[in-house]
Amino acid sequence: MKKAKNYISSLPADLTSAVVVFLVALPLCLGIALGSGAPLFSGIIGGIIGGVVIGFLSGSHLSVSGPAAGLTAIVAVAIGKLGVFEAFLAAVVICGVIQIIFGYLKAGVLGDYIPISVIKGMLAAIGLILILKQVPHFVGYELDFEGDETFAQKDGKNTFSELFYSLQHILPAAVIIGLISLGIQVFWDKVLVKKASFFKLIPAPLVVVLANICRVYYFLYFPKF
Repeated sequence: MKKAKNYISSLPADLTSAVVVFLVALPLCLGIALGSGAPLFSGIIGGIIGGVVIGFLSGSHLSVSGPAAGLTAIVAVAIGKLGVFEAFLAAVVICGVIQIIFGYLKAGVLGDYIPISVIKGMLAAIGLILILKQVPHFVGYELDFEGDETFAQKDGKNTFSELFYSLQHILPAAVIIGLISLGIQVFWDKVLVKKASFFKLIPAPLVVVLANICRVYYFLYFPKF
């Protein structure tokens, strides 16, 4: 009875948190799937499994599950090496079974033997890859398709040469749009959120996406302006 009362009393806060997490996780799941070269629908399924099913089965108050942007490069390489997306799904299922077996064997302690510097180095490298790959798109250089995380690209260039060429073909309009988008996100998180709790309910990336959708439709209907 006491637990039921605690659940009821925390329900408003839980619902608010759930809405915020949903608004952040949904576009993130779609973006990770796109960046990994996987079907977009697989991103939604992955978000449901990671956020709902795993959270329900975990039974831990401290477990964290959901879309991880840091693994985008790893998934993209895995899909490229295996050749087809179906083979990647089979590999994920096999890895999941092995992970469940390790969980029942209480083998999580093996993670203590992996140096934290290795994990931080991997995540830092993935972050640098994502940043370097986004710079050409930020300045409007779109010869390589968005979501290509490989070093040797299909357009004949590599990550560093693509940066060199992109800085020679900067589109001012693309840079302005990118800077405005970054400005909205920083202003929303650093100023508006601190002034009113209402702004915490709406994630800044979602505001940026909505603002750019409105911009696109505006120029479609009013091209002369």
